[in-house]
Amino acid sequence: MPVYGGTGSGNPLPPGHPGERRCVMVRNVVRGLSLAVLLTAAVTTYPHAADSQGVVNCAERSQVIELLTRQYEEKQAAVGQINPQAVMELYAADGGSWTLIVTDVSGRSCVVLAGKSWEQVVQVGPKA
Repeated sequence: MPVYGGTGSGNPLPPGHPGERRCVMVRNVVRGLSLAVLLTAAVTTYPHAADSQGVVNCAERSQVIELLTRQYEEKQAAVGQINPQAVMELYAADGGSWTLIVTDVSGRSCVVLAGKSWEQVVQVGPKA
């Protein structure tokens, strides 16, 4: 059976066939629904970690840091630049709780993830 619609297009109908447009439309709907399911899963999974600690999702960085320090005894464990407009910071406590925040250039920080059982890995070897 010949493959129509170009390499990897997934369209089994020849160009100009009356059902070609319907096939493309169905494929786009399936892709859209797949994306919607993934986004819904991400939104409903990750916020629960932050909510379990009672952290408001976004606030001024100083307020977020003060809350993490006072309520959870978390201290900055790592930091990394995401892009010129944002940095990622990881805060962790000796008791194992941890929180990942993203701060933008305006000073607004948002809790991305939070959890328990954080362990600091100590590297050994020549570069340690």
